[in-house]
Amino acid sequence: MTKKQTKRILRIVFIIASITSLFFVPWILVKAWILPLPDTVQEQVNEAIDHGFDGMIVYVDEAGKPPAFYTAGWNDRKNKIPADPHALFKIASISKLYVAVAITKLVNDKRLSLDKTLADYFPELVGRIEHADEITLKLMVQHRSGIPIFTDHPGYWDNPQESSKDVLEYALDLPANFEPGEDYEYCNTNYLLLSRLIDKVVGYNHFQFIQEEILTPLNLNHTFGSIHDVNMDDVMSGYYVGYEADLKTNDYGSMIATAQDVGIFLRALNDGSVFNEGGEEIYSSIYVYDHGGLIPGYQSLAEYHKDIDTVVIQFINTTDFNGYDWNLSEIVINRIVKIVRSKKSL
Repeated sequence: MTKKQTKRILRIVFIIASITSLFFVPWILVKAWILPLPDTVQEQVNEAIDHGFDGMIVYVDEAGKPPAFYTAGWNDRKNKIPADPHALFKIASISKLYVAVAITKLVNDKRLSLDKTLADYFPELVGRIEHADEITLKLMVQHRSGIPIFTDHPGYWDNPQESSKDVLEYALDLPANFEPGEDYEYCNTNYLLLSRLIDKVVGYNHFQFIQEEILTPLNLNHTFGSIHDVNMDDVMSGYYVGYEADLKTNDYGSMIATAQDVGIFLRALNDGSVFNEGGEEIYSSIYVYDHGGLIPGYQSLAEYHKDIDTVVIQFINTTDFNGYDWNLSEIVINRIVKIVRSKKSL
């Protein structure tokens, strides 16, 4: 067979594989991706609701301009209350940014060391978490510890607020997922332990430390440690596809915040103003500057785009089992950023 024939066959195989793969891609994702880009962010937010989301909040902070808010859909579907740009929202894993900043501040103050191990800080976990004497604080912050993930255990999601079980138990006495530092795996257990380490070092709850060191200096008065610290009427409802009940009162341990509070924090993180001298250098060596959050009923994305000096926060109160809604939310925020970028170029 000649090279030309081989290339022709490979090209045919590639085309067939590409066409076949389309049958396994949800058409809602294809549709959302190929639709003509709207002229405005508000049109894109409206379009997202047409894709099946219940409600949506978008906050856009372009440097040199007042922040802009966009909403569509429902804050509360049952009571037909429209989405509120200033509603509180469960930000889930976006909270890891706050925890990483808090760890950075303690390292900068010499109260923690990135090179000390899990065994140094939690000797009681030796023998219960494999490689505890090799897992450094830095590896935990970076999700490179290999510690099993407690949220992978089905017991965690079963009536969490009714269980008295320490969720850390779901990650103990199991083999490591990999050798410390040898791989990367996003792991909620790392940040559960980091939060408890902050508690241990400062002598009080880690959220209070976050409040003192991050929120208060930035005047973020609409960020809270949990649903128990807020008026539930101020919290956006959350929905899971195929499940009619409002998930607003389900407690998965999430921080609560408005889109604007998250946006102000994210800008301070990216421009370094959240840190004291020396802190930014430490943080840049250990963690990321954007983040997403996902728990039943709530998905969020927090992004900073340096080329246009713009923060975009996106809250959506609809999730699903197969993850298509997460993929869809990423398509939507990417289109929002394209719209903002296109306006900048005019």
